[in-house]
Parts: sequence; structure tokens; C-alpha cells
Amino acid sequence: MPEVHEGPAAVDADALATAAAEVAEAAEAAEAARPQNGESVRIDSWIWSVRLVKTRSTGAAACKGGHVRVNGERVKPSHSVRVGDEVRLRHEGRERIVVVKRLIRKRVGAPVAVQCYVDNSPPPPPREAVAPAGIRDRGTGRPTKRDRRELERLRALRGLSGRPMGGRPAEGRPTGERPTGDRSEDR
Repeated sequence: MPEVHEGPAAVDADALATAAAEVAEAAEAAEAARPQNGESVRIDSWIWSVRLVKTRSTGAAACKGGHVRVNGERVKPSHSVRVGDEVRLRHEGRERIVVVKRLIRKRVGAPVAVQCYVDNSPPPPPREAVAPAGIRDRGTGRPTKRDRRELERLRALRGLSGRPMGGRPAEGRPTGERPTGDRSEDR
């Protein structure tokens, strides 16, 4: 009769076996997505396949806009990529720098996609911890004068104060004058 293992060691062994099975499946998926002998992979297709962009057309648009460089040169969407190439992609306000480890032509899962390149990108900038300004609970009615003053103060801190409150004239313009461009008396 086989031995029954109990305790943390048995759980760790099961987890390792499951992880090994997942890695084997990922390797099979990567092999299936590999180009056949002699085939090349387009850069727009490759950056889509390894999940650097969401759609292939977005990858093509990035190439056309000059946001994709391979080995320092701007490339067209049809440029063939090879193992060892350095790909620089400016996308969503961030620059990604990757070195091609494996060529694939089909989109694969994220664990497999990560195995296809070496990521040399700088870390993403930290997200700003901004308090939600102007968010009120639903059903609380109109803001009070105190609430409006707080909202106006927060908008001024963020540089969003576009118009003065309370009917006061804008700064730099005396009360009786019209702004330039208003020709209502000429009509």
C-alpha cells in the first residue's frame, strides 16, 4: 500500500507538481506559437503576441507613429524581428525596453509571453496618492456653502479653477469692461 503524506510537506509537493505541469503546458503553447522553419515574425505581430500592446492594430499604429524602435532604429510594422533584437516601445506614457528571447506569432498567455523576452524597462513611475476631490455621497443633496468652498480650494490647488465664484469679476479686468472679442454693441 502506498504511503500517505500529510502536513505542509505534502502540500508543497502538490503545489510543485501543479506548477511543473503548468510550466510544461506553457512551454507547449510557446512551441505551438513558434514560426515554422524559415518564417519571420513581423514586429507589430510580435509585440501583440507577447502582450506589450492590446491589439495588433495598436502595435501597427505605434510603429507608424515612430513609437517602436528595433536596435535603435524606427521601424515599419512589417519589419522582421530576430532573437537578440532590442525593442523599445513607448506606449501609454511609459517606455518598455525588451530583448527578444523567443519568436512567436500567435498571442499566448501572460506566463508564456514573459518567457519570450527579457524586460530591461525602468520601473513604472509611482502612482500619485490623490484624495478624491469633489466626490459626494449619493443622495446627500446640494453642497452646502462650506462644501463649495472646500471644492473650490481643492480645484485651486490642482489648477482647475477656471471661473470665479459668486459673480466676482475675473482678475485683471475691471468690473464694467467686456472681454476682448465681444462686439455686442456693434450689432
